Amino acid sequence: MAHVAMRAIARKVKCQPTLIHHIKKLLDCRRDEFNNMESYLETPEKLLSMWLKERMIQNQSEHTITAYRRDLTDFFQFCEHKQLQLQDVEASDLRQYLAERVERDQLGASSLQRHLTSIRQFMKWAEQGQYLAQNPAEDFKLKRQSRPLPGLIDIETVNQILDQTAPEKPIDQQLWLRDKAILELLYSSGLRLAELQGLTIKDIDFNRQLLRITGKGNKTRIVPFGAKAKESLIEWLKVYRIWAGQFTADSAVFITQRGHTLKPRQIENRVKLQAQRAGVDVDLHPHLLRHCFASHMLSASGDLRSVQEMLGHSNLSTTQIYTHVDFDQLAKVYDQAHPRAQKNEH
Repeated sequence: MAHVAMRAIARKVKCQPTLIHHIKKLLDCRRDEFNNMESYLETPEKLLSMWLKERMIQNQSEHTITAYRRDLTDFFQFCEHKQLQLQDVEASDLRQYLAERVERDQLGASSLQRHLTSIRQFMKWAEQGQYLAQNPAEDFKLKRQSRPLPGLIDIETVNQILDQTAPEKPIDQQLWLRDKAILELLYSSGLRLAELQGLTIKDIDFNRQLLRITGKGNKTRIVPFGAKAKESLIEWLKVYRIWAGQFTADSAVFITQRGHTLKPRQIENRVKLQAQRAGVDVDLHPHLLRHCFASHMLSASGDLRSVQEMLGHSNLSTTQIYTHVDFDQLAKVYDQAHPRAQKNEH
């Protein structure tokens, strides 16, 4: 009997490691399930905050971050109104949401595509972080639409804005010198709003008249600027020293009277104001000056590839929309590629 009891005890002890292994494996599975369940409980707002912080670390522009926040906050409100959890969103919900945006806000094709891109990138991040089981926006596509021609104003109108008389009051004169430098650079180099806003002193090579621009996706390119833009920058930097003292290499080029970097909305407002002051009946905005730069340069040079490089377009087809504009009237006033790149003759 003693031998039988001993064999039973031995068998029990021998089986324990296997039993413990199975119990541990079961507990690990339960813990993973619990962790995943916890991740699903994160609020959309908290997930958005986490995602935007990562975008900031990746040095995405303030303008892009603001657009992401605006787009996704609006989408979350739609989900809340439908009592729809983020993990339950399907392609049909995206279709309904985007259709409502078009009807409500009269969104164009490019704005709608940007909105979808915001949602798709956020959901891709959430899926990779196991906050979502799947990304319903991954294969969701909008119907391709023909790209509308960009707005355009003629060279005479641009010159009317840029060559207007300075105001009489000293403070208004200083503001005008800053705004003129902004306008000249936008038109002279075809900069995006975010690129102009992010420009620092070290990005300007006055001797060679070149700008180092950090564009979309943190891609860097070198673009020229003309003699008129150079003159305006030099005059503006004199005012800069009055407002904020000596600048450093990392100082923002365009600042407020208190020395703070101008925000995108402030730049837009100043551009619009200076067009109104010049008596021009045009809703002027920074991107319109970029359009004018591209169209006027293509009209005079016909060099699509160079204009693509200066605009920072990764795809040539994006630049090609400017070739559809009728340039006959514009080209006759050109004697070289860019009218404001020419120095005054005395």
